[in-house]
Amino acid sequence: MFKKIPERWRELSGQKNWKNLLDPLDLDLRRYLIHYGERAQATYDTFNDEVRSKYAGDSRYCPKDLFSKVGLSIANPFEYTATKYFYATSSIKVPECFILRSLSREAWNKESNWMGYVAVATDKGKAALGRRDILVAWRGTIQILEWASDFDFPLTPATKILGDTDSDADAAADADAAADDVDNIIPKVHSGFLSVYTSEDPRSEFNKSCAREQVLTEVQRLVDQYKEEEISITITGHSLGASLASLNAIDIAWNGYNKPCGTQSKQPCPVTAFVYASPRVGNFKFCNIANSIPSLHLLRIANLPDIVPKLPSKGYYSDLGQELLINNQLSKYMKYPGNVKSWHSLEGYLHGVAGMQGIKAPFKLAVKRDVALVNKHTSFLREKYLVPEAWWIMKNRGMVQLEEGSWQLEDHEKNCDSSDDES
Repeated sequence: MFKKIPERWRELSGQKNWKNLLDPLDLDLRRYLIHYGERAQATYDTFNDEVRSKYAGDSRYCPKDLFSKVGLSIANPFEYTATKYFYATSSIKVPECFILRSLSREAWNKESNWMGYVAVATDKGKAALGRRDILVAWRGTIQILEWASDFDFPLTPATKILGDTDSDADAAADADAAADDVDNIIPKVHSGFLSVYTSEDPRSEFNKSCAREQVLTEVQRLVDQYKEEEISITITGHSLGASLASLNAIDIAWNGYNKPCGTQSKQPCPVTAFVYASPRVGNFKFCNIANSIPSLHLLRIANLPDIVPKLPSKGYYSDLGQELLINNQLSKYMKYPGNVKSWHSLEGYLHGVAGMQGIKAPFKLAVKRDVALVNKHTSFLREKYLVPEAWWIMKNRGMVQLEEGSWQLEDHEKNCDSSDDES
């Protein structure tokens, strides 16, 4: 089923910017996109969003158990080991669903949230993928109604990612495109996304360094560790996580974290971002710089009825990379016409990728993907398939009976509370 992926991985990871692969959607690329989408979905499936829990905002599962606990180990040749969890905070006010707060007085942390993981392909995974893949998955938010219209954040210079890029040559190169918009001469990004990516908080055990530094340090460590092998770096995320994944991929490629330390002559490994339901993150100048980085390739997967990929509106913002447009409203398996949640849901996106034959062509599943997954966190599968809604829940919602007979909320694996997870 996946025999061609090891020999085609460079093409599937965007070496030719997915030329002739998107329409019609290449079968191997379809499987590839589902694979990386599932790794982003894992961040939702382990995230504790129960505000009554003292572990709200953290991962339920430890790195060593992550992929088995979220259902990505059985009958899956793409095997990875999670090597690092990372955490984020924000120095500016952002929507509450960006940084979830526990109601408990004994909260594990009041400033930070678990934001994703870094992983690396095992030997088995390397054989299935064709190279040693270093994976970064950023957690998003599916609570679209709480933040989709809340984009009242000013653009801010992208110096924390790009450094000082202002020069007469750069300005002249973009003069025609930005003649009527002085603001577009300086690369800028959404200040809310940048804050989550780059904020630190000395009060937090988990954010004495920002999410950016945590990820870059681990990626560099893995690049150095596997410098004698053929490697790639793949970044993925959905919604808010997609915007952060975009910033992270650009950061890695622009600043050379895709090369081993102290090896100026060695070619950088390819960096690919697969981002699902991503809002726009930067202005024309920022996107123009990002799109010109030779080792970086970014594919945005957008669902036609989903509003988030259309936000913030064009004008001050531009689009990154290439776009694959799907339409899960065409699925005969999902309730029609759906709503903003079904259009934005990551499982809804992956269902769309599995069966899309074209924006207006009849929907037909081209790969084996269980339709029950549509209802994992929602209720958008048609009733005739007899799949319970929002079925991805812990047993008894995490309530455990103690020896004396009382019940207590225990929804978090022990020994996962260190900011210095095992590698």
